[in-house]
Amino acid sequence: MEIKKEIKTYCPKCNKHTIHSVRIPSKGPSRSLNKATRRYDRMLKGYVGKVKGAKTVKKLGKRQVVLLQCKECKFVVSRTLGGRTRKKIEISNG
Repeated sequence: MEIKKEIKTYCPKCNKHTIHSVRIPSKGPSRSLNKATRRYDRMLKGYVGKVKGAKTVKKLGKRQVVLLQCKECKFVVSRTLGGRTRKKIEISNG
């Protein structure tokens, strides 16, 4: 799925349509000591429940999110493109 580098859309802070720059949000580093990771590591030991590599459910595609930054007031708003999709977002120059 391709999206342009700059699009003209509504800015809720300026209260009008302005040009916005588009960027893809990056995922931060994962924390190794949060509760879900500790629970998952405990499950992988194999004493109880399923063990590593025994996934049965295939997940749907994720929602593709982009960040739009207004060129005039620098206000950033996120936008979800479409529903669930398997296609990754690519920013094009066109």
